[in-house]
Amino acid sequence: MDAPSPTENRGERIALVGRGNPTANPHRHPMLEPMFTALEELGVIPVQIAYSEAAAEQARAQLLGCDGALVWVNPVTDGVDRTEFDALLREVAAQGVWVSAHPDIILKMGVKEVLTRTKTLGWGSDAHCYDLAETFRSQFPARLAAEGVRVLKLNRGNGSQGVWKVEVASQGTKLDGDSLLSVVEARGDVTETGVRLGDFMDRYDGYLAGGGRLIDQDFQPCVGEGLVRCYMCQDRVAGFSEQFPRGRALGDPALPAFGMASDKTMHEETAPRFQGLRRSMETDWTPGLQRLLDIETASLPVLWDADFFYGPKAPDGEDSYVLCEINISCVVPFPPTAAPWIAAAARDQAAAFKGKLGARPLGPVS
Repeated sequence: MDAPSPTENRGERIALVGRGNPTANPHRHPMLEPMFTALEELGVIPVQIAYSEAAAEQARAQLLGCDGALVWVNPVTDGVDRTEFDALLREVAAQGVWVSAHPDIILKMGVKEVLTRTKTLGWGSDAHCYDLAETFRSQFPARLAAEGVRVLKLNRGNGSQGVWKVEVASQGTKLDGDSLLSVVEARGDVTETGVRLGDFMDRYDGYLAGGGRLIDQDFQPCVGEGLVRCYMCQDRVAGFSEQFPRGRALGDPALPAFGMASDKTMHEETAPRFQGLRRSMETDWTPGLQRLLDIETASLPVLWDADFFYGPKAPDGEDSYVLCEINISCVVPFPPTAAPWIAAAARDQAAAFKGKLGARPLGPVS
């Protein structure tokens, strides 16, 4: 990527928004320090905003005093989702504040359903979406019986919440409600054995009845080799990271633990090992994602990532990759070297957004 272009000090204000107590002493989150620095070096004023539902009016006033907002808020935190927060972001965006990632874009590409919407791309796998309990009950048992193991994912979640590996003892046999399963939750590798299939499917009745979606994906046997995260600044690769499963920490590299527990090892976008993945992301998969989901480049988040499992080796020995999920809502940590690209894109997108809507008076930020 080319270096960010220098700019005169125009004094744009970009909010960095995360969950927190707005009455506490403000301090920069250590993981976001590179963003504060990068924005300041471009002549942009970073404004830290701590959001909570109890102080939404304060956050609204602060956001309306900014030209743009970079958001780090998980889909679910301590049992609280983003319903109220997303409504606030839509409101301030309608009044001229550029927001990344916009909630409407999150619903297109930052949910697990992206696995089904984009499975025709080179990163795709056998993935299906259930939006009704009846559909889940009629289709899931046959898919589970055929392969012996499947992975179920709630449409929105983070930190491996809402992800389960479901396995049967005898592959290829017809399943009924009394068939016994082994169920592993990704968040902590907690295993339940002897779970009746009927009882297991009952767990999702309320979720699916309430408008939720359940994604059914084939299990990737190379999960024990780790996870590769590709960081993106809109349609350009901004870096990579590697993360290994719990089994590696125990000294057994062949142990395919379901969850990823080790710290991430960061790499710049020029890392030789991942140049094949970089080419696929920039020339094929991201344009394909945009085409399938109808997303303009200007609307892509200035920071997002795609998580990949390793697939089977290609005939020439090159690595192949299978999409695990896309993260948009709260991408931390990220390679510090990506911060200048993110800051420059935020500055440019906020200015372009303001130009489209026309100049507007800015209010106070505190």
